[in-house]
Amino acid sequence: MSATLPLTVGLAVLIGVSLGLLGGGGSILAVPLLVYVADLPTREAIAASLLVVGVTSLVGVLPHAREHRVRWRTGLVFGLAGMAGAYVGGRLAGHLPPTLLLTGFAVMMLATAAAMIRGRRVTGGTGPHELPLARVLADGAVVGLVTGLVGAGGGFLVVPALALLGGLPMPVAIGTSLVVIAMKSFAGLAGYLWTVDIHWPLALAVTAAAVLGSLLGGRLTSRVPAEALRLSFGWFVLVMGAFVLVQQLPGGVRADPALWTGLAGLAAGAALAALTCARRSPAGVGRTATRPAD
Repeated sequence: MSATLPLTVGLAVLIGVSLGLLGGGGSILAVPLLVYVADLPTREAIAASLLVVGVTSLVGVLPHAREHRVRWRTGLVFGLAGMAGAYVGGRLAGHLPPTLLLTGFAVMMLATAAAMIRGRRVTGGTGPHELPLARVLADGAVVGLVTGLVGAGGGFLVVPALALLGGLPMPVAIGTSLVVIAMKSFAGLAGYLWTVDIHWPLALAVTAAAVLGSLLGGRLTSRVPAEALRLSFGWFVLVMGAFVLVQQLPGGVRADPALWTGLAGLAAGAALAALTCARRSPAGVGRTATRPAD
């Protein structure tokens, strides 16, 4: 593991940038990084990712809070329900096959990516629509259960829920999601620690690098148009979901060059689509008015 430690820590910066800029994607990057680069067992990698994402989200929420891009009440209610679900998911995960966990992880990513790419335009001027308390609690518990099971901090589910269902402007949904992610990640980690030992030196090194990236990503959010954020998030999750799903296929299928060529083409198309959207979006669309958070 020592030979891959510098590469692992270097790539961990991208985890933080993703969390700070998009409000999600931390675990989507952290789990594959720890499994395929750091060569950790799946359950240990998922547990370590929850630590990395929890701490990084907690620090990453600070620049969003300073810019009033956090809805505190929504985030705390959603997060409390998610913590209960995440703890249960973390306890259950120790009894499920690793391949099943990663396959479920990938399927959830692909479904969420489709929702974000297809979803309605969310601009900086769109006001929030309050969801019924029972619905917020139910959604939070379900997302939390997924968090605990597959090690996903939940941003790739929380951001769409807040932006598409709750009507929050995309930058505000991103800031609020970090509150939820931190709460659920720590709860999921508590569930995992009953059955899994964490490689603490590696986890702490990756966490430190990710924290630096999150501060950078948080500063970039107000400079990127909201529509570009939404599409970039959707395409990013789609590509990573396809990659993780491919890794679960039989070895002979994974070795097919056509499969990887197609995946590379998907990644290139995603990058082009996000870049085109960023160029076409009017200046200031991604910015939010300065107003107190609830």
